Amino acid sequence: MDPTTRARDLRRMKSLATGLLLVAAVIFLASRWWESADGPVWISYVRATAEAAMVGALADWFAVTALFRRPLGLPIPHTAIIPTKKDMIGDSLGDFVGENFLAEDVVRDKLARVEVSSRVGSWIGQEANADRITAELATAARGVVTVLRDEDVQEVIEQVLVRKLMERQVGPPLGTVLEGILSDQSHHKLVDLVIDRAYDWVSQNQEMVLRVVHERAPSWSPRFVDDLIADRVFLEVQTFAWAVKTDPQHPLRLAVDRYLDEFAADLQNDPETIERAEKIKTQIVAHPDVQKFIGGAWGVVKGLILDAAADPSSELRLRVRDGLLSFGRRLVSDDTLRTKLDGWLADAAGYVVRHYRGEITTLITDTVSRWDAEETSRKVELQVGRDLQFIRINGTVVGALAGLAIYTLSQLLFA
Repeated sequence: MDPTTRARDLRRMKSLATGLLLVAAVIFLASRWWESADGPVWISYVRATAEAAMVGALADWFAVTALFRRPLGLPIPHTAIIPTKKDMIGDSLGDFVGENFLAEDVVRDKLARVEVSSRVGSWIGQEANADRITAELATAARGVVTVLRDEDVQEVIEQVLVRKLMERQVGPPLGTVLEGILSDQSHHKLVDLVIDRAYDWVSQNQEMVLRVVHERAPSWSPRFVDDLIADRVFLEVQTFAWAVKTDPQHPLRLAVDRYLDEFAADLQNDPETIERAEKIKTQIVAHPDVQKFIGGAWGVVKGLILDAAADPSSELRLRVRDGLLSFGRRLVSDDTLRTKLDGWLADAAGYVVRHYRGEITTLITDTVSRWDAEETSRKVELQVGRDLQFIRINGTVVGALAGLAIYTLSQLLFA
């Protein structure tokens, strides 16, 4: 309920409780007058009931009022408890939350019973929810990209990334990567491709071989001799290319492997090779086309992100959506994955409450300490005052019944 509605209900309940007190007072006065005027015997029972009802109502009115203010404005000890003990209440509330809700074993037990990963997986695994998350992520991406200043991002790219690239030697990392590729023999596919293209080129350029032989042959050499030599040269070259292509252990292939192994080692250890790699890196980065690419890199990336985020059918959004669906369904079906994620979540929560429980509970105590005492009392009364008025009502009713019972018992015993 809004504060206005709560205040209206509180006033209504106060009026009801006060009205019962006034009714009890009127009944008491009327019955006491009738009793003093030699009224019937039973009127004394009514008087005793009304008297006890007033006592109960007044006692509970005092108790409820003493929580929030001083009854009748009198400086009675241990009244206005909430305004005067506000900071102590905040400290106690913080300690209570820390000990009973932020204890590591409590948090771990709660997370284990909630089964977060299973619930999340079931929710994400539904297409409507995956679409919703994807749309929200797209909106967030557009917002972030739009808020970022192009000049700032470009400066980061140019001054941070490029500067880091220029400061760090490129030879050793390249040598390490090349060494890994060679150890996996992944380079053989590239070597095969180059050799295949070389063989195809030789097979398709016999006329070029003939022309070169004719141009380089002495002027006195007969033409048919040049043709024979050209054919022989072409056949030898083609045969050599075929042998390299078909024999995985051909000496040329082995020589290429040895060269690449040595080159990878030199990139990591040979100062001269490392220096040459640095010069090549500097030349590449300083090239006008590369500088132009770096200068416009953020603009291109920004445009791609905005276009992909705005188009529901873009490849990026479809991949994100499919990835969410796949992840959600896997969470539902894969017990091992769920157990692992729940364990990570429990460990993370345990770490947080173990190291930052004091900071979390301080949020409660600091917030309460900053509240104005009277405003705090008013807010608390607005939240729980309506229910507390039932104490006054119950006190009136219970007091009346107790007074009737006590008076009746005393009449039975001593009349």
